[in-house]
Amino acid sequence: MAHPALEIKNLNAWYNDHSHVLKGIDLTVMPGQVIGLLGDNGSGRTTTLRALLGLTGTRTGSVKVNGVESIHMPPQKIAHLGISYGPDERTLVDDLSCEENLLSPMQSEALGGGMSLADIYELLPLLRHFRHHPVAHLSTPERQLLAIAKVLRQGTNILLLDEISDSLTPNIADVLCHAISTLKKQGYTIVMADQQPGAAAQVTDYFYVIKNGQLVHSFSPVPEWGETQTPSAPQQTTPPIPPQPSCSQAPDSSR
Repeated sequence: MAHPALEIKNLNAWYNDHSHVLKGIDLTVMPGQVIGLLGDNGSGRTTTLRALLGLTGTRTGSVKVNGVESIHMPPQKIAHLGISYGPDERTLVDDLSCEENLLSPMQSEALGGGMSLADIYELLPLLRHFRHHPVAHLSTPERQLLAIAKVLRQGTNILLLDEISDSLTPNIADVLCHAISTLKKQGYTIVMADQQPGAAAQVTDYFYVIKNGQLVHSFSPVPEWGETQTPSAPQQTTPPIPPQPSCSQAPDSSR
C-alpha cells in the first residue's frame, strides 16, 4: 500500500519562538488527493503551508513528506522531497519573457521528472498564447499561472497553493480548475489554502477548516458554504475520494 504524500501529526509551530500559531495539526493526504484548507485571515492556514516547508520558527510534532520525516530538516532539504509552494511571483523575472522564465535554471531542478515545456503548454494553454510576452506586461492572474507552471518544472509532486482565488478572472479560474483536475489524474497531491472554496472547489476531495491554529471542521463533498457550521474537531482519518464533477460547475471564486 502506498504511503501518504503528507502525514502530519501533532504539528505545532511558532514565529519568533514566542507566537504559538499552530496548535496540534493532524492531517493525512494521500497521493493524488486535492485538499482545501479554509480559514479567515490569521487562522493559521498560510502558516500551515509554510510550516510544512520549514519556513516558520520552531516546529514540533511530525511531518512526513512522501514517507520521509522532515520535522528537523532545513527548508532546502525539504524542497528536495518533492514539495513546493506557489504561486510565488518572486521567482519571476519581469524583464524576461514567459518562456524564458520557464527555461531559466531553478534551485530544485535536481529533483528530476519536472514537466517539459510542451507539457506545461498543454496543461496551461494560456501560457502558450503569451509565451513571448515580457512578464512585466502580464496581469496578476497570468503571473500566478506562470509561477505555478515554474514550480511544476522543478519536478515537485506535492503542490501547496496559497490564496490563488482572490484575483482570478472567470476564464483563468476555469483554466486552473481543469489544470488541477489533470494534475490530480496524473497523481499530483495538491493542498490549497484560502478563505473559502474557490475556482477548484468541484475537484477538491476534502475540505478542512482551520481556526486559531487548529482544525475544527472537515467536510466532503462541497456544501453550501453559508450552511457550514463549526463543530468540535473531528477524528483525523484519510477521507474517501468522492466522484469528480465537471469543472464547468466551478463556483465564482470571488470572496
